[in-house]
Amino acid sequence: MASTMLSLASTTPSASLSMQEILKGKVRLGSGSVSTLFNKEKGNPFIKEKSFGRISMTVAVNVSRFEGIAMAPPDPILGVSEAFRADTDAKKLNLGVGAYRTEELQPYVLDVVKKAENLMLERGENKEYLSIEGLAAFNKVTAELLFGADNPVIKQQRVATVQGLSGTGSLRLAAALIERYFPGAQVLISSPTWGNHKNIFNDARVPWSEYRYYDPKTVGLDFEGMISDIKAAPEGSFILLHGCAHNPTGIDPTPEQWEKIADVIQEKNHIPFFDVAYQGFASGSLDADASSVRLFAARGMELLIAQSYSKNLGLYAERIGAINVVCSSADAAARVKSQLKRIARPMYSNPPVHGARIVANVVGDPALFNEWKEEMEMMAGRIKNVRQKLFDSLSARDKSGKDWSFILKQIGMFSFTGLNKTQSDNMTNKWHVYMTKDGRISLAGLSLAKCEYLADAIIDSFHNVS
Repeated sequence: MASTMLSLASTTPSASLSMQEILKGKVRLGSGSVSTLFNKEKGNPFIKEKSFGRISMTVAVNVSRFEGIAMAPPDPILGVSEAFRADTDAKKLNLGVGAYRTEELQPYVLDVVKKAENLMLERGENKEYLSIEGLAAFNKVTAELLFGADNPVIKQQRVATVQGLSGTGSLRLAAALIERYFPGAQVLISSPTWGNHKNIFNDARVPWSEYRYYDPKTVGLDFEGMISDIKAAPEGSFILLHGCAHNPTGIDPTPEQWEKIADVIQEKNHIPFFDVAYQGFASGSLDADASSVRLFAARGMELLIAQSYSKNLGLYAERIGAINVVCSSADAAARVKSQLKRIARPMYSNPPVHGARIVANVVGDPALFNEWKEEMEMMAGRIKNVRQKLFDSLSARDKSGKDWSFILKQIGMFSFTGLNKTQSDNMTNKWHVYMTKDGRISLAGLSLAKCEYLADAIIDSFHNVS
């Protein structure tokens, strides 16, 4: 904590000094000057006094113990929203953060969520602490939703499920498990990937490297590069895969390519690690979006899966998700679960209950479950319509003959435009379109009415900016 003592004596009407100038060490008044010196090693100030004619000044400053902590850079994703809010232009668009918006570009609370919350009020449920592993009813339905209730891994109790703080917290628990019980093992991450993946593994002190994924020449999947890099990884590596709707590219492997990926991972004795943030939200089908995970589980492979309900139930602020570890036996699953709980206890003690009850109520009630599926289909359908309209607008307004069909081949709430950082800056500076600097846009934040404006911005930035 810095404290200052400032004394001014003057017969002039006013005499004011910028404290920032004083802290920098030098203030000039007329022809005089004063320097303030600091004893940084002992944390004590030198006090200096100097007179400037009829002005006398005394300054004392205590240097903070946190003086050596630098200002952190703004978050590359969340910082986009901060810049958007500061923009006063009426045409501005926020396509940075992955959050669903209505056609009027307003946040959307699912009707089924409101009904689940009303049930909670009617039941008069309390706010007591949950156990470390979370709400039992939630853990049961979330594993069944992911694998299917009749899946052998469920029937044989081979899945260790622990409620986590949405996808991020669930990934962080898994990272801590890797660091503790697989020392030296590395995680392979797609290039590019969601911006927080690297932060999570860095924070957990888990080494990582990248495998090729995005091909800028085709704006598609570099499948050969992906397979080659997974083959080249040290045996027993963890391979981080996006279960569906790859973030940020929106490019997913085909079912045949998923089979080949599973082949290589098995051959190399790697451990698959899925991040499933969009189940049901990508295609509109819960089963279709979980097919990649179920493929690996059906092969008898041990694997990790992080889940999130931020997108498919719109529970962004509830921080509700889970980490699932599929093991070769029920005994191994019980031991893994015990260690996940041990990791969670000093990290956050136990998870929040509100979102867990919403999920348990929705998935556990057949009527609410069917209503949820209808709402997911509606949300996924709106994004598909926006994707189609953007493609149509780009194709109609761009006279260069460029092929924009990659927009339609991508899936989910994001589209990778192929714009570089300079072009993305032009999108923001000239067109007031806020997006991440890797060229990703969130179609969930776009309306049909804004597609032509966005197409003009993309065409201008692509053709006129190097």
